[in-house]
Amino acid sequence: MPAQPPAVSVIMPVLNEERHLRNSVRHILEQEYDGETEVVIALGPSTDRTDEIAAELVRETADGDRARVRTVPNPTGRTPAALNAAIKASRHPVVVRVDGHGMLSPNYIATAVRLLEETGAQNVGGIMHAEGENDWEHAVAAAMTSRIGVGNAAFHTGGEAGPAETVYLGVFRRAALEQQGGYNEEFIRAQDWELNFRIREAGGRIWFSPELRVQYRPRPSVRALAKQYKDYGRWRHVVARFHAGSINLRYLAPPVAVCANVAGLVVGLAVSPWALIVPGGYLAAIVAGSIPAGRGLPLKARLQIPLALATMHMSWGFGFLTSPRSLARKVIASRRPAVQEQTAA
Repeated sequence: MPAQPPAVSVIMPVLNEERHLRNSVRHILEQEYDGETEVVIALGPSTDRTDEIAAELVRETADGDRARVRTVPNPTGRTPAALNAAIKASRHPVVVRVDGHGMLSPNYIATAVRLLEETGAQNVGGIMHAEGENDWEHAVAAAMTSRIGVGNAAFHTGGEAGPAETVYLGVFRRAALEQQGGYNEEFIRAQDWELNFRIREAGGRIWFSPELRVQYRPRPSVRALAKQYKDYGRWRHVVARFHAGSINLRYLAPPVAVCANVAGLVVGLAVSPWALIVPGGYLAAIVAGSIPAGRGLPLKARLQIPLALATMHMSWGFGFLTSPRSLARKVIASRRPAVQEQTAA
């Protein structure tokens, strides 16, 4: 008789997710997985119908005394605090992180549990598969899954299975989360990288596999995308100061592009028009890069890809360049040493 698959806790930090929350939870509850599954939603101070929808989901999925969906409060609204609250309230030995706008593929949990067993990893994750629902979101999704948009990031563009520094979202062994004390709540962004760094520092393995796919809904406006990527750049610089060996050319490209374009515009307008070759060359590059990225999309979506690319690059670079040292000092002061697994004598 085959062994029963381990029970799984799915944790979701949510804030203003009325548009996608119900569909995201549906993708969890309809997983092709034979083990027990619970969903713990950590509710931030939303200003839309997120809390109401979550309460409906709790009622609709109740099975006698057993609740398949539960909620916990997250009054700070911060993602790492939400994750820690949900972990504390959950019960099962495998913990799956999902965002309120993420849609798991049907066999995601079963595949992740199998990979945990096969690889001996403490955390496994896969591809952040961006998919839009309108022309702008299609354009952003194309930009986010192209090399000109995000470089060689495997969890955006795909790649071979193997050990990784970090992965998108993650499916964890609870023991690894508890060993490290959960997420560092000072990391408003990049908390995944920081936790995975501690797991690796303690001798654990993080595993990337393209078998794992999560549909991701892009930000619905230029302004929202700009804020998202500015925050990404800001916190990536914090990570670089936190751990000097974590920076590479892919992370330096956006701030270099911002500096070069600004310098080219200033010098071109004030001194010599020849300097406008720099921003002109950048514009030509993203227009050319948008052609293969937009293959198969409607014309209106293809025309918006250069705007999405420029927004991502410039916002990320600006956030990186303006990230204050004081923020990094605060985060570094909260540094948690990796906790090594205790072995019996």
